[in-house]
Amino acid sequence: MTQATTRICILGGGFGGLYTALRLSQLPWESTPKPEIILVDQSDRFLFSPFLYELLTGELQAWEIAPPYQELLQGTGVRFHQAVVSEINTDKQQVQLQNGLEIVYDRLVLALGGETPLDLVPGAISYAHLFRSITDGNRLEESLRVLEASETEKIRIAIVGAGYSGVELACKLADRIGEKGRFRLIEISDQILRTSPEFNREAAKKALETRGVFIDLETKVVSIGENTISLEYKSQVDEIPVDLVIWTVGTRVPPVVKTLPLKQNQRGQITTTSTLQVLEHPEIFALGDLADCLDTEGKQVPATAQVAFQQADYTAWNIWASLTNRPLLPFRYQQLGEMMALGVDNATLTGLGIKLDGSLAYIARRLVYLYRLPTLKHQLKVGFSWLVSPIIKTLSQ
Repeated sequence: MTQATTRICILGGGFGGLYTALRLSQLPWESTPKPEIILVDQSDRFLFSPFLYELLTGELQAWEIAPPYQELLQGTGVRFHQAVVSEINTDKQQVQLQNGLEIVYDRLVLALGGETPLDLVPGAISYAHLFRSITDGNRLEESLRVLEASETEKIRIAIVGAGYSGVELACKLADRIGEKGRFRLIEISDQILRTSPEFNREAAKKALETRGVFIDLETKVVSIGENTISLEYKSQVDEIPVDLVIWTVGTRVPPVVKTLPLKQNQRGQITTTSTLQVLEHPEIFALGDLADCLDTEGKQVPATAQVAFQQADYTAWNIWASLTNRPLLPFRYQQLGEMMALGVDNATLTGLGIKLDGSLAYIARRLVYLYRLPTLKHQLKVGFSWLVSPIIKTLSQ
């Protein structure tokens, strides 16, 4: 009898899932037959989310920030299925997809990311825009085009949440719309970018002030209407006219994960060991937004793209190690710093002893993210485009 091929099933094709799949395909499998690696995502394209803002300003094109999985996985041996996960049976080690396909696994990687909840405030589901996926970006782009083409004197935009996403959106949109724009950044706490280094926070405040973005601190969103937003500040509620509301607050795990019989924290994140394995299920690995993870020093790691990017390397290694009888490595998070786009040709960067803002930080951010794009082939395509685009623009003038 021939031995059945080991199957690794990876659910979610974001930073955690895609990079785990790519790394697994590159590891040496000489001592044991190479396993079948299956990647499942509901979209047909990977999204390099830190560049999603540049889509709204036309600085980057969709193919640069959202390449198809089939293109990225070409020649790797990784099989891709575009599908929604409907059920995970941890006892039978089976994954059921909505298209009817059933996948039996030997190792499972949970990297489905998080979802932005819109049901926290009345009217948000009907009237607020999300900004998390390429589909969200396209919907927002369409709404902006309609407003820009209209004869309205001012375009009034409210952005809920003054974290990274809210601040970056406010700066990019202010640069896009210019004088016609009226922007309001709404934050329930007493400062913007609560977890950010002081240098970056100050650079962001300056960028927002320069662009005339009004900041509502200690302000709660009560409800959202078709052309209004109701805000509560110091127990007083005001209804303010708006043309567009963008919601960037909160994250929660997908329902298919929440129903799993695995240990979870109060936010529904799955508790893992330092080797990124799920408690009582060493064949399951969890990473990214849906994992409650402590690193090798016992410190809680944040749910950021940078963390998922690093966890992918460890997940791939530990799956490989578990199948080739080698020791597993505890996750060691390296805080490499923080970068934010603060408008067109402007950014801020802190990390590894460096503090930069302005156009130099913008170039550095671009180069760091170019290096982090998922494959060398895509890095070269995008890098070549960046070099050639200015020349074409100059010649066409």
